[in-house]
Amino acid sequence: MVQAWYMDESTADPRKPHRAQPDRPVSLEQLRTLGVLYWKLDADKYENDPELEKIRKMRNYSWMDIITICKDTLPNYEEKIKMFFEEHLHLDEEIRYILEGSGYFDVRDKEDKWIRISMEKGDMITLPAGIYHRFTLDEKEQWEVEHLDQGSGSSGQSHQGADCWPARAGPRGEDGGGCCPVFLTLSTGKQQAQVRPSVRNPF
Repeated sequence: MVQAWYMDESTADPRKPHRAQPDRPVSLEQLRTLGVLYWKLDADKYENDPELEKIRKMRNYSWMDIITICKDTLPNYEEKIKMFFEEHLHLDEEIRYILEGSGYFDVRDKEDKWIRISMEKGDMITLPAGIYHRFTLDEKEQWEVEHLDQGSGSSGQSHQGADCWPARAGPRGEDGGGCCPVFLTLSTGKQQAQVRPSVRNPF
């Protein structure tokens, strides 16, 4: 079962848990109030899982690819990990299903505080459009994830400062303001996360 908690203020190695002290756990119900949805599935049968197929049909997830990140095989590993950890948002919801390994998705709550979501094999989450988030592996430094999407797998992305986008309507997006969104594209297909400069952050 997925675990989540409020983070401390440390900027040290992001691959460590960074739990606030005293500990402030976050429930699935609290995550749902932010638009974050969660399922627990059997990752060993992801290719022929009727439960996953049911979710895909219900939410119109018609596209998928698989991204593998491993310190031993990914060129420029440290550079890529730093890129994944940059805070950003997407115009569409983001769906990730963990097939192997483990890692963290961090999302901001309505007060701009960071919540860390610890994910491992069999966990699947949907992050809503417009939520600021970032990703990092944990100290095991290995991750294989299925990326699902309602379209072609490409969506608009911007880093912090995109509060004028329609997807940011709400507490942080009401007053708009100037921003310069950057649209990038994620290449599709089975890959080892060889992210080129022209490819958007897949997390």
